[in-house]
Amino acid sequence: MTSNLPLSTRQNGPIFIVGAPRSGTTVLQYRLRNHPRISLPTGESHFFIPLYRNQADYGDLSQLENIHRVLQAMLDQSRDFLETDLHGLKFDIDTLAIELHSAGRHTMPAIIAGIFEKNAQGEGKSRWGDKTPYYVMHLPKLIEWFPDAQIVHLVRDGRDVALSLFGRQHDFYVYNSYFAAEYWESFVERGRAQGRQLAPNQYLELRYEDLLTQPDATMKTLCAFLGEEFSDELFDVTAVTDPGKTPLVHKPLRADNAGKWRSKMSTAQIQAFESVSGKTLREFGYDLVTPGAPPSTLIKAAYRLHNRLLSAFWRRTKRLM
Repeated sequence: MTSNLPLSTRQNGPIFIVGAPRSGTTVLQYRLRNHPRISLPTGESHFFIPLYRNQADYGDLSQLENIHRVLQAMLDQSRDFLETDLHGLKFDIDTLAIELHSAGRHTMPAIIAGIFEKNAQGEGKSRWGDKTPYYVMHLPKLIEWFPDAQIVHLVRDGRDVALSLFGRQHDFYVYNSYFAAEYWESFVERGRAQGRQLAPNQYLELRYEDLLTQPDATMKTLCAFLGEEFSDELFDVTAVTDPGKTPLVHKPLRADNAGKWRSKMSTAQIQAFESVSGKTLREFGYDLVTPGAPPSTLIKAAYRLHNRLLSAFWRRTKRLM
């Protein structure tokens, strides 16, 4: 597909897909990676923020050995991502360190961009992106490192997010609706607050439900924001025998994958969630179905203690396994 967009409209900066965990970001990631210009690894990087926080520890990055140390830190942090989710690049530290050093990649963002650009080139694409949901908490850091980046914040009804979190509760350590509401709200409110500080051409909010019920319109909105051509290829899916933890990415979009909380959450669970996040739900366009009265101080403490105890138990259990 060749682009008919004028060069002044086209964008080439990195694309970051972010949002609260379990908000459908993987579904969007797999649709957007179908675009002939956009390279998105199939996993989550997770190493940007640790490297940002600790960048002073790596010294002068014009030195080959320090670039090597950065790459080793990436591998230690995100081995599965670097070894299995980069489909246009073999992550060989020795080779990459030499290539990045020779190319004058002597800052942390330049090193990171160099890896993603090489991966994109290996896939025959010209623009790179990344999908790591929790980066929604760190948008200013992303923009500081990549001033031409564009942020796509995907928001999903927090009650469906809660259901999904419960399905993987030992991964996310979320064990009740009250804590799930606080968890979800912390991500979406932080993302919106930080996103509103960015230029309109740098930050876009999309709702997961709109992607499911109005896929063409939603993806056209996204492509217009990114300065990219829209194509029906974006909705292509490849069936697999083992879909792993995210089976929906290998299936066509379906409107009935939204609103499952209505039949699968108890009234008590819904009320607990809405009592915490009712205002935020309404701000993002979601209706409430319970009075949502704030719980007493004692009940709040009980919910938080319940989650803290179960979280501590399962963290300890994992360490002993």
